Amino acid sequence: MKRIITVQHTRSLQHENGMIGSLTDWTLTDEGFRQAQRIGVRLAEELKDTDAALYSSDLTRARQTAEQIALSMELKPQYTPALREFDLGEAVGKTKSWARKNNICPLWPDTIDWAENADGIPFPGAQSRRDMWEQVSVFLEDVLTAPTPTCILVSHSGTLSILFALWLGMEVRDTDRCLLAGKAGGVSELAEDTAGHRILVRLNDMSYVQE
Repeated sequence: MKRIITVQHTRSLQHENGMIGSLTDWTLTDEGFRQAQRIGVRLAEELKDTDAALYSSDLTRARQTAEQIALSMELKPQYTPALREFDLGEAVGKTKSWARKNNICPLWPDTIDWAENADGIPFPGAQSRRDMWEQVSVFLEDVLTAPTPTCILVSHSGTLSILFALWLGMEVRDTDRCLLAGKAGGVSELAEDTAGHRILVRLNDMSYVQE
C-alpha cells in the first residue's frame, strides 16, 4: 500500500503582485513561511514513527515550503523538475493582466491558462495539459515503486490537479470538463487500500495552515 500526502506551496509573491507563477522563481511571503512551518509541525505530529520520503518541485516557492516541512520532520527533501508548475511559455515573467489579453486558444471561463482542450496551448511555447500529464505520470510511477510507503510531495496547483486526476484513473481528456483545484497551503492525501483501490482521502485541507 502507498500513502501520498501532497502540499501545495504556501503563499508566495505572485499571489500578491499580479504576476504569473509558472516557472518564474518567486519566493514565499513572510506569511507563506509561517504557513509552511505550521504544515511541517502538524505533519510531523501526524506522521511520527512513520517511514516517509519528501519530494519537491525545484522552484523556489516549493523548495522553501519543503525546507520548512523538512525541518520539523527531520527529512532531506529530494528536488525534481517533474513537480514544477506548468511552463506557460511566453507568459513566463508577464503579468496576469497580460495573460488575459494574449492567450491564443480558448480557455475555461475565469481562468488565465486552463485551455478548453487538453492539447490546447494557451501561449506560444507553453506546455499543454497532455504534456504535463506525461511528465507527472512518469514521476508518479517512480513514487509508486519507491520502497518508502509514505511520500510527501510539495508542488503547485496545476501540477497537483493533474496528479489527482491520474491517481483517480482519469484520462487526460477528462480534464477538459473537470478540475481538481487547490489553494496555497492546501494538504491532500491519496491512499491505496489492501485491494489496490485508489482513494482520495482528503482534498485541499486548509486546517494545516491555520494558527
